[in-house]
Amino acid sequence: MKRMFKLTIMSIIAVLMLAACGGNEEKTGGKNSKDKSVMAQIEKRDKIIFGVKHDTRLFGLKNPSTGKVEGFDIDLAKALAQEILGDETKVEFKEVTSKTRIPMLNNGDIDAVIATMTISEERKKEVDFTDVYFLAGQSLLVKKGSNIKGLDDLKKGTKVIAVKGSTSAVNISEKAPETQVLEFENYAEAFTALKSGKGDALTTDDSILYGMADEDPSFELVGGTFTDEPYGIAVKKGNKDLVDKLNEALNAVKDSGKYDEIKSNWIKEH
Repeated sequence: MKRMFKLTIMSIIAVLMLAACGGNEEKTGGKNSKDKSVMAQIEKRDKIIFGVKHDTRLFGLKNPSTGKVEGFDIDLAKALAQEILGDETKVEFKEVTSKTRIPMLNNGDIDAVIATMTISEERKKEVDFTDVYFLAGQSLLVKKGSNIKGLDDLKKGTKVIAVKGSTSAVNISEKAPETQVLEFENYAEAFTALKSGKGDALTTDDSILYGMADEDPSFELVGGTFTDEPYGIAVKKGNKDLVDKLNEALNAVKDSGKYDEIKSNWIKEH
């Protein structure tokens, strides 16, 4: 009798533990969670959370006088929210850097990254991308009058500044192996370092460098572009429904002429 009673108690405890585990899984978005897809979460909260740059002139730059982030990526994100949720204000922006954007995406802090992020085979292993929304190319920014006119001038003893977590740092190491690459946390720090003479050149996408040259005309781009940098919107891997929605919205923005309007407002032809 005692043995049967003991077995019954143990069975009840086991059932309660399984029920508790199932409930926790449901709450935390586990395997049984109905809202496990990012698109489902967006629809539920009726808002898209984009990761954007705060330090990239023309694409995503925080305006010190208003406290708002402004730029091409920001306006495009609003247009996408308009297409997907019917209202461009149903969007929230969180700051990312080249180094933090993928971790923040995978942690669920943001729904998508629209932050001058180049589509690469290596990154495709970590995240999923939309179609290309902007095509840039890597270049060099130097002080006017510099002896550096292009890649061939990056010899031993020269120092090139780049941003941590960017494809630019990898590319320059491959294309100019003799030069020393100095990596900084973000573009603001990198440009400050160049202006203070810590490096001979700064390298990243030409679209970003034009913003820096626009900010300080004593600097110029040299050597043309030596890579193709197709920008895509990144989402957490496996969220095909969100990728499809973003691509559909992107096509609608382009077809309506809104994309060209946003681009001409921020990106000037040089």
